[in-house]
Amino acid sequence: MKTKLQKQEELKKGEAMAETSAGVILVDFSKVKTADLRNLRRDLTRDKNPLFIMKKQLLGLMLTKRGAQFSGADFKTSVGAVFVSNFESAASAVYKFFKGMEKEKKIEGKKILGAYDFANGNVFMPKEQVEFLGSLPPREVLLGQLFAMIAAPIKSFLYVLDQKAKQAK
Repeated sequence: MKTKLQKQEELKKGEAMAETSAGVILVDFSKVKTADLRNLRRDLTRDKNPLFIMKKQLLGLMLTKRGAQFSGADFKTSVGAVFVSNFESAASAVYKFFKGMEKEKKIEGKKILGAYDFANGNVFMPKEQVEFLGSLPPREVLLGQLFAMIAAPIKSFLYVLDQKAKQAK
């Protein structure tokens, strides 16, 4: 059991991370093996989105100090916080991790609990919205799809013109 001093240090560390982040994604890490959790941490810290696990009471204190309305009683499981520098990359990494764990039948059920967006007024994002954001393809893929959609009618029009030119000969 942690002492009061250890809890205060943990709270200070969490507050420092919250000050520099654009938001926080809340995840349920219960029944996730330590090795798998280590892999998630490595993937997240690569994109500068650290995973921090603390007691719900301390997390609640940290989030209310930041201006968010958090109640630990809303969540019946252990809660981990992913401090986000970029919501898209963090949501994608968390979503892919838990989707892979579900496919391997290591866990059951959804493990993303929701998120707080500090950049847009400490708004709570439900888990469905975070999962949707995480399931989107990367920006480059979306831009490629948009370009293909814009280019398709032009390409079809040029094909028709080419066939008309061949008929006229």
